[in-house]
Amino acid sequence: MRKLIACAALAGTLLIAACNTVEGAGKDVASAGDTVANAAEKSK
Repeated sequence: MRKLIACAALAGTLLIAACNTVEGAGKDVASAGDTVANAAEKSK
């Protein structure tokens, strides 16, 4: 039973860490998109 609880806690921790990583990657992609859009506006 202890192993099951430990595995569940570890899985939960990994899922939370993965969500934070994906959120950070999403922010990076959005920032890059904004930069490209701003550069396009300036070159018009």
